[in-house]
Amino acid sequence: MTRFSGVVLVDGQGRLLLQERDEHAPIDPDKWGFCGGHLEPGEDFLVGAHRELEEETGLRPADLGITLELVGEYTVFHAHTGTDDVMRLFAAQCDLTDADVDCREGRRIVFVDVERARALDLTAAAKAALPSFLASERYAAWSAGEGGPCI
Repeated sequence: MTRFSGVVLVDGQGRLLLQERDEHAPIDPDKWGFCGGHLEPGEDFLVGAHRELEEETGLRPADLGITLELVGEYTVFHAHTGTDDVMRLFAAQCDLTDADVDCREGRRIVFVDVERARALDLTAAAKAALPSFLASERYAAWSAGEGGPCI
């Protein structure tokens, strides 16, 4: 079993920061998913979420006044290893735009409209976690603009 963290940021219009993985990705190539990845041995899920977000986007939540909040824990089956892995998804509302994101991994990392996101070819992790996040009270409040520019 592998442990990994995922991060989804929600902008002021309710759009989601998602990564389009490229053909070289060892897991779910050419699919769309969350920023994030495997944890280092002994690494805490939240610490890993911060590390992965910075590695993949250049964004440091603490520097932006953003607090990542735990959305939930999900079991994700990865066909390439035949294992059920554990992911914790973290989220935050922000006032960022695509111009603030430095895509350091994958084909692109951009804010995506929710209806478009639902139609994308998603990673196993995004398929497992995105529907419940979008149905949550937290996302409803954030997409309605409640809670200020960054939480």
